[in-house]
Amino acid sequence: MLKFLADENFDNTIVRGLFRRNPTVDIVRTQDVGLSGKDDPTVLEWAAQEGCVLLTHDVATITRYAYDRVREGQPMPGVIEISTDAPIGRVIEDVLVLVECSQAGELEGQIQYLPW
Repeated sequence: MLKFLADENFDNTIVRGLFRRNPTVDIVRTQDVGLSGKDDPTVLEWAAQEGCVLLTHDVATITRYAYDRVREGQPMPGVIEISTDAPIGRVIEDVLVLVECSQAGELEGQIQYLPW
């Protein structure tokens, strides 16, 4: 099963909806693991060390740092970038499809955009 790290500004309504629909989903928030206020490279490093795919709305900067990690041969378990104006129900459904249909490591080095 995929493990997720929700970025600091990630919509908690989505996180709560994921837990409501699937209480076993493996997701932590940056606030829960002492990463509040940390820069993007630090968040990506923590996610890599823990094998977590990053959930984020930050399409402006995360992409560059994620691709830097890939280019430098560093682990990057994956990033899922979600538009802030995407319908919440659709995002929850899409993430749950990933949870159900993906295996750990399958998104390594990839950036996915939701909704599809």
